[in-house]
Parts: sequence; C-alpha cells; structure tokens
Amino acid sequence: MGPEDLKIAVLISANAEWNAVKAVLPKMNIGRSPFGEYFFAQIEHQTLLFFHGGWGKVAASASTQYVIDHFNPAYLINLGTCGGIEGRVQRFDIIAPERVIIYDIHEAMGDATEAIAHYSTTLDLCVRLPFPVVRTTLYSADRDLTPAALRDLEHRYRPAVVDWESGAIAWVASRNGTPLLILRGVSDLVSVERAEADGDYELYKRNAARIMFGLIRDLPKCIRVLT
Repeated sequence: MGPEDLKIAVLISANAEWNAVKAVLPKMNIGRSPFGEYFFAQIEHQTLLFFHGGWGKVAASASTQYVIDHFNPAYLINLGTCGGIEGRVQRFDIIAPERVIIYDIHEAMGDATEAIAHYSTTLDLCVRLPFPVVRTTLYSADRDLTPAALRDLEHRYRPAVVDWESGAIAWVASRNGTPLLILRGVSDLVSVERAEADGDYELYKRNAARIMFGLIRDLPKCIRVLT
C-alpha cells in the first residue's frame, strides 16, 4: 500500500492508551518509528494505521507531522483519554471537541492572550457520530489538572475537560489541512477540592483500558461516516 492509499491514521498518545489498544487488536505486525510503535489493521474494509505518538505536546506535535509526512492520510483520528471537571461531565463520557485550546502559556513580558489564541484550533470535521458524545472545548497543557490549578483555570475558562496532547495534534493537523476527529473518554474527575486519580495511576490505567476498548469497538461506526 502506498501513502496515497491510506485514508485514516489513528493517533494514540499515552502509553496506557497504546497498551490498551494492542490488547484489543493483538497479533499485529509491529513497526517502529522515532516516536514509538505502529501497525496496520483492516477495519470496515479499510486499512488503518494505528500510531503511538507519545505523551505531551512535544511528542504529539512531532509525531502528528511525521504521520502526515510519511503516510499522507486523508483523515486523522485521535483516540484517548482526558480529565473531566466534576459536575460538568461524567466519568466515561466520550468527548468530541469542537475547539482545542493550549492554555499553559505564561508570558512575563506581556499578556499571553494573543499567544493562547494563536495555539487554539477550531475543528472543522463536522460529522454526525452514531453514538453519544459531548461537544465542547478541550483544554490542553503539559500537566495533570490539580485542585489548585483548577481554581486558577476557573477564573479564565470554566473548563469541562482537559488533556495533554489534543491541542498540539489539532494545531499541526490544521496547519497541514488534514481533517481531524478527536474522541477522548473521561478517565477521572477533578474538583476544586480533590482529584480522584492524584497518586493513583492504577485507577487511570483501569479506566483508560475501559475507554480505549469502547473507542476501538465504536471505531467502525466512525469509519462509515468518514468514508
């Protein structure tokens, strides 16, 4: 298969998310990139690339560009997890963001508003998904959200969901003109009093495995509406 034949590349960021995907789709021929593993799988009569891009903005942006340059997909799908704000979303809700904002930009010499606007992306891939999703703005930063950080973020945005990589992936995809669908499940909840996954990585891994299983199960439905 040549790069011009690939319709969909599926980007996976965190290690726990990638391990969960490999458990759902076992016995694949694994290749390696500078960022991690990848493999091809047949779903809905389509050959899909599953690519482990890595966690955080640096890996997410670089690996997204790598996939676009080397595989030239017609569509990108980012599957993964996110944190949710208690009272605004429910644990295990599936988020399909309409806008992604990278908020962890702090300027000492002036107002960061212009820089944050520059790294904010509106997603133009408007598809009618055949399963329930929450359409909202997703806020990205290279940090887990803590109660103290949420108090500060509340004054600026009143977020519903946060993650690490979506902002970088969306920004790079937009600059390349590559349509992108982000689907992320809420793995844990944060309030101004507590963060339920704080110090509990096993909770995150269990919830991530459940979320990734559901996203892979529903992936054929996404493929039908995209192709």
